[in-house]
Formats: sequence, structure tokens, C-alpha cells
Amino acid sequence: MRNVLKYNSDWYFVKGAAAVEIPADALAVTVPHCWNAEDGMDGGNDYFRGTCTYLKKFTKAELPEADRYYIEIKGANSSSDVYLNGEKLKHHDGGYSTYRVDLTDGLKDENVLAVAVDNSPNEIVYPQMADFTFYGGLYRDVNLICVADSHFDLDYYGTPGIKVTPEIKGANAKIEIEVFVTNKKDTQKIKYTILDKEGNIAAEGTSADNKVEFELKNVHLWNGKFDPYLYTAKAELIEEGNVLDNVSARFGCRTYKIDPDNGFILNGKEYPLRGVSRHQDRWGFGNALLPEHHEEDIKYILEMGANTIRLAHYQHDQYFYDLCDEKGLVIWAEIPYISKHMPTGRENTISQMKELITQNYNHASIVVWGLSNEITMGGEDNPDLLENHHILNDLVHEMDKTRLTTMACLTMCKIDSEIVKIPDVVSYNHYFGWYGGDTTMNGPWFDKFHKMHPTIPIGCSEYGCEALNWHTSNPVQGDYTEEYQAYYHEELIKQFFTRKYIWATHVWNMYDFGADARAEGGENGQNHKGLMTIDRKYKKDAFYAYKAWLSDDPFVHICGKRYVDRVEDVTKVTVYSNLPEVELFADGVSLGKKASPEHFFYFDVPNKGETKLVAKAGDFTDESLIKKVEVFNEEYRLKEKGAVLNWFDIDAPEGRYSLNDKISDVMASFRGKLFFAGIAKKLMSSLKGKDGKSKAAGFEVTPDMMQMMGGFTILRLSSLIGMAGVTFTKEDLLEMNRKLNKIRKPKKLRNK
Repeated sequence: MRNVLKYNSDWYFVKGAAAVEIPADALAVTVPHCWNAEDGMDGGNDYFRGTCTYLKKFTKAELPEADRYYIEIKGANSSSDVYLNGEKLKHHDGGYSTYRVDLTDGLKDENVLAVAVDNSPNEIVYPQMADFTFYGGLYRDVNLICVADSHFDLDYYGTPGIKVTPEIKGANAKIEIEVFVTNKKDTQKIKYTILDKEGNIAAEGTSADNKVEFELKNVHLWNGKFDPYLYTAKAELIEEGNVLDNVSARFGCRTYKIDPDNGFILNGKEYPLRGVSRHQDRWGFGNALLPEHHEEDIKYILEMGANTIRLAHYQHDQYFYDLCDEKGLVIWAEIPYISKHMPTGRENTISQMKELITQNYNHASIVVWGLSNEITMGGEDNPDLLENHHILNDLVHEMDKTRLTTMACLTMCKIDSEIVKIPDVVSYNHYFGWYGGDTTMNGPWFDKFHKMHPTIPIGCSEYGCEALNWHTSNPVQGDYTEEYQAYYHEELIKQFFTRKYIWATHVWNMYDFGADARAEGGENGQNHKGLMTIDRKYKKDAFYAYKAWLSDDPFVHICGKRYVDRVEDVTKVTVYSNLPEVELFADGVSLGKKASPEHFFYFDVPNKGETKLVAKAGDFTDESLIKKVEVFNEEYRLKEKGAVLNWFDIDAPEGRYSLNDKISDVMASFRGKLFFAGIAKKLMSSLKGKDGKSKAAGFEVTPDMMQMMGGFTILRLSSLIGMAGVTFTKEDLLEMNRKLNKIRKPKKLRNK
């Protein structure tokens, strides 16, 4: 029988070198381990990228009796080499998938196993450009798998060795089970068993064939969060009555379709997919998550009421997919073919897609395979890029006849672009109201797409805005306040959730995550678009806006709990609840009851001294405190960490422009256009690549992209552009501000 041993303990770590012997100064570690757990999210884009080695000593005598021994590595980012006793056995490219190495022939009485892991930049392995940290490490479990000479396959792209394909036929289901056996002999047979959720035998049989079919009468469907029912398929390799090897896989029986008018349909019923995207890192751990971290992530996503997750932008841990199967969450799974198309990386997109599908085929939760994310940053008409997508799309359909393909398109990807027509369904990443435009543009954009492509299902794969512990009673786009994030998501919820043709929406992101190149919002090294903080300690108000729409668990939540000190005599207080009516009390005095079909309740609250607020909805209450102050509490106002120039250092005469004005507002005046044209010309010139086109962080700066930046203040843009390698001195910025101060704002802006 197969014997799987956890091999996570007693490793040694050597930073910055490939080693095959354990040096005296090696650090003792336990895997999962990530060497960028701290420097990968502290800002500066200076986290260590290079080769580090994990080494482990063991004796052959301590191994269980078996014919063959495989080391199973579930995640080593991003390329790795495996050595046994100094001999190189395998190279693997791809940091997010499982691979295995046969150690048997190289074993000695005393052994040193070494795994050299490399996360340094290259032009072959994806990802190489993206808005997240490429954490290095042996950051998932390592197992030793001990098997007989004849065993279920361990070599093909990390296969589980068993493939289960259900097909629903009326009230019944045809279940095809296919197994893959290495060194199978004529004297060997396979016993197949299907167990129901309770462990009862639903079907069984023994055959010499590697592929069999069973029929399940009155099949119990996997029905999302309502009823995530799972069966288990088992296969045993038998010779002369002895079980040589065994594998199993849980699976669910369900039908689904994605309709261009009616959205996602599960088991014949409309099932709108409304949820989040998720990165796999967290504070203090980087990518080296433990089972309890995955469980906690699922818990909060379910609390919010989501029924779908886009697992961005790579293959996630098998345990997380298992949890999604169990909880009924519908999953978008994708490879890290992202942002920058590399002609030299085609084979890596193919191998990562083969691994993704081979290793995850049996998961009932997965419904679409993602081909790429924002890959048209460098242009959408690249013939090599288009061919790469056609190859991937065909590969997916060849490997999996039961699921659809999708991709996440960048805003600037034209609606009539050829690439939009390659996958079966498509989604767009839009940030109208944050990176550019305003919130009202989101719904109409999707209406336009739906009208132009009535047969292509359309979804929103990313949308969101950043929020930290900054606060205001007058939120505006780009201020990084919790209040603007809440307003933004209120508006997007109302637009997206009332358009049933949108097949799926995925908030970017469920949790703040590491992006070491980022320097904005006052806390460098993270993307703060999460509905919760990276340490999972705080749920931002926007979390509860979604809970109000999506969760059936009754609750009431007062927004702005971190915004205590307020200067206005009457302040606005927002309450979220999924109950139909809310009453708000100020120091025990009722301010009235309000009803809202949109689940968002707004109250004007007298602000005198200290006021205790209590919101009541049905049997549920929530409390908060506000306090009247005469001067705005500057602790609530955005301060950039390490900024060349902060907003409060800038002269902003009334009625005149300054660096604190949005680009779109500056462009509203003729002289403002002339000013910004000069700045843009210099900026574009400084970003020119060898081909003469303007580049920013590796992608082309197009007029459309510049238009999208209209929501930035000029100061904010100067900070963000630093991530593309362009820096401004304090003197540069002050001189720009001096010129802006000479330009009068149009009357409509002076009165804003």
C-alpha cells in the first residue's frame, strides 16, 4: 500500500546560494517556509530575489519498506532543482504547482536531499511582471511517497493518478473513472469503489481496464453553498489479492452553463456568482500558509456571503480547493500568464496549464480555467500573444471537455479586440472610480459590451479601491479613506448586482496583499484594496456592504468605528444591514427608523460632546462612538510614507491649481491642458523603450492609459510612476506646483 510521510521538519536553509551539502552556518527551518515573509511586503521593491537552498539529511534505514520513493514538492517558487547526494535529478519551472521526483536509484545509506529554489527574474517562467510579490521559498508541504514498482502514476504533471468525470442524465449520473498506472502487469486488476458522503458504497466493481463507467441512480447533486454534496471515488491496484497501491478523489455531480443573458446557471437554476478574488499571502508568513490560515480565509469569505472566488493569479494550495469543494464555493482557477507577454515563455504557459488542469480536474468547485490576466498591457495585436492564447484555449478543451475557458481583460483592451473572442466567456478588470473615470461608468460599460457582443457572457473579474486607516466626512476618489472605499462599493454593488447578465463579479481583493513595489496610501509594500487587512484582523466597512447584500445571516453594522473625532455639527452615519429596517439611537434618543431595499441606511446625527450610537435591526444591535472636535484630527489624513512631498507641504491658493488636484480637473482648463501636455511629454520621453514607445514597468503607456489616470492627483501620479523607474525630486515637484498655482481654475471647479 502507498505510504505518504510528511517531510516538513528538520530542513536546513542556505540563503543566496545553491548548495548540495549542509554548511555549518545553515539555518534550521521547518517547511512551509518563505524567505520573503518580511521583506516581501515592507516596500521599496527590494525584496531578495535569487537562489536559496533547502537541505535535509536522512538515512535509507529510516524509510518505510517500498520499491520506489518519490519526493513530492507542493510549491517552490519559482524555479527549482532537486539534488540527491550531489546529483541533480530534476529541474522544475513554475512556482505554484506540485511536482515529484523519483529518488530511488540515487539512495545511499546516508543521504542529503537538496532543493535549490530560485525566484530571480528571467524571461522564461511566469509571472515576471505583476502587482504582487513573487515570494521565494519551499512554501508548501513536502511529502515522501513510498510505493510499489507497480503504482498509480506519480510522474505526469503532478497527477493524482485518478480522473473522475460525472455526466448528469436526468435523475441519474454516469460516472467515468480513469486511472493511470505505472508498470502495470497483466496479473493486476483495479478495484473501483464510489462512496457517498456518509461513506456508504454507491457503486463498485473490479476490472483489468484503466477506464470504467458506473451509473448512480437518483444522484445527489453538488449544489453550491446550498448543498455541496461530495462523493468519493477510490481505486486499488490489486495483485493476487494484495493491494499494491491506492488513490482516491472526491467529486461532485452538477451541471452548469454560463448564459450571455441570464448569467451563471447551476443545475438548471440561475445562480448569480458574486464574490471576491484571493491572494494566498498574509502578514508575517508570505506565501507559507498553514491549514488554519486557509480555513480562516474561507470562514471570512463565507461570512461575507460570497459564493465564488477567483483564485488569482496562479494555482493555489490543494487544501484550499478542497475547502471550496466542501463549502460549495464556485471557483475560477488560472495560471500566472499575466501583464507581460514573453515570447520565450510560451512553453511555460503550456506546462503550467497542464499542471493546473491535471492536478485540479476532480474539484467540483472549479468551473472555468483562466487563460491569462491583463496580458494586453503591452498591446493586444501581438500575433505571438494571440497564437499563445489560441494554443492554450485548444489545450484546455482537449484536456477537459466539461469546463469553459475565460480570461481577465485589462480595461484598455478594446471591446472588439480579437483576443476577447478566444475564450468561451470573458471578464474585464475595471477600476472606474479609482484609477480613472468615476463610479457611474461601470454599469454602462457592461451594457455597451453586452449590446455589442450579445452571445459572449461578460463578467467583472476585478474592481475595487484602496482603503487604510484614513477617514473623512467628505470622501473623494483617491483619498485612500475607508469612507471612500465604502461609497465606491455601495455604488458598484447597486450597478453590478442588478444586471443579471453579468455572469460573475469578483471584488479585488478579499484581503490586502503584499506588493513590495507599491508606495502609496501611507503603508508601502502592500495593495490595500482588500475588504480585510492583510493580517485578517480588521474588516473594513465595505466588507459589511457585501454582507448586507449576500449573507442570509441577520446583522447590523455601524460604519466609521475608527472615525471617532468629527468636526461637523451634524455628521452623516451609515449603517449596513440585511434586515429591512434600521433604527439609530444617539445617547438613547431615537433618530428615527429607516427602510432601504439597497441595505444601506443613512442618518444625520447631531454631533455634540461624546455620543454613543446604537443601531437596532430586528433583534440585532451594534454600537459606536463619535466625538465633537473643533479641529480636524490629522491622524485621519493620508500621509505618504517616505514621500518626496506630502499633500500638506503644497501651497494650494483658493481658486488655483496645485499638485493636489486631479489630472482630469487640471485638464478641464486650456492652460491646464498645456501644462499637463508639457509634463506628459517629459514623462513619456523618460519612459521611452528601445523601440521608441513609452514604457512603464515594462508595458506601453498609451493615450487610453493616460486617460485612465485622470482620477489621480498629480502628486499621487508622481508617486505611482516611481514604480516605473521615474523619480521626481522635491524641487521638481515644488516647481511644478508653482506653475500650477499660476493657473486659475474654471468657475465650475472653483465652486466645487
